[in-house]
Order: sequence, then structure tokens, then C-alpha cells
Amino acid sequence: MSVQDAPLIAAVQRGDQQALAALYDAYGGALYGVILKVVEKEELAQEVLQDTFVKIWRSAGGYDASKGRPFTWMLNIARNAAIDMVRSAAVRHGASIRSLDKDVYRTGHDEVREQLGNADVRDVVAKLKPEHRELVEMAYYQGFSQQEIADRTALPLGTVKSRTRAALLELRTLLKDHR
Repeated sequence: MSVQDAPLIAAVQRGDQQALAALYDAYGGALYGVILKVVEKEELAQEVLQDTFVKIWRSAGGYDASKGRPFTWMLNIARNAAIDMVRSAAVRHGASIRSLDKDVYRTGHDEVREQLGNADVRDVVAKLKPEHRELVEMAYYQGFSQQEIADRTALPLGTVKSRTRAALLELRTLLKDHR
């Protein structure tokens, strides 16, 4: 989100529906892409995108510029809404899916998360080594825990943890080069 867009968030915070529409026009496509990658079905992605903008509208007053950029904030709302949709579908089908946010970002890589909000995520992730890309996609887009990744890939949990750390380091380097 550029400096020119900062007034849009302020206008949404004041209840300006036209500002929300402008945010949708400017960032709906990017958010839809992330959502679609997580839910993998267009009809669900459209539903989650609509839900995302409702959440943006309702929670705009709580946005704090000192805690991150507006696009990163909106991206996290979209991704979390998509993961929630996948989780609710998984619960209905007896599976257990949990977000890896706490496991991945607790390792001291908050700047990677922040930078992801300002880069074309898919382009950067696509540049990762295949074994790293698989882990990042399973964790970030599908919301699997490290244990669930280990179970699905038949890798030892320690290997998953080591590769996840290496993937985040590689991602940090790629993001620096991407700027």
C-alpha cells in the first residue's frame, strides 16, 4: 500500500463506504489470489474475500499504523479468514488443521512476515528451493502445523523444523533481493 493509500484506511476508519470500495478495487485481486491459494475453490475464495472486506470494515478502527503496513494488516485478515474456512471444512470432515503462525514466526522472523505483505508472495515463494517451497506452502497457505507437515511428507519432525527455519532464512534473502 502506498503512502497515497493511507488516507483510504483513515476514511474507512471514519465509516466511508467509498473508501472501502476503493480499497477493494485496489487490493481485492491480490487478496483474492492469496485466499484462492488457501481454499483452492473459486466459490469459497469469493465468499472469503467478501468476508475479508466485511472484517476490514468492522475492524478498521483497530488498525494501528505503528504495528504494520495497511496491506500487511489486510493480507493477514484475508489469510486468517481463508484458513478459518479451511479449518471449518476440515472439522466437518474430521480433520485437524492449525495455523503455523505461532510456530513459524516465534523463531524471530517477524520481518519476513512484514515484507511478505509488500511483495508478490507467489513470485517470491516460487523462487524457494522445492523442499523449502513445499513447507512454506503447506504452512502458510494450508495452515498445517509442523507435526501435520511431518505426517503428510513422511519427514521426521526435526527435519521439518530445520527445513522451515532454513526456508525462512532463504525467504528473507529473496525478499531483500525482491525489493
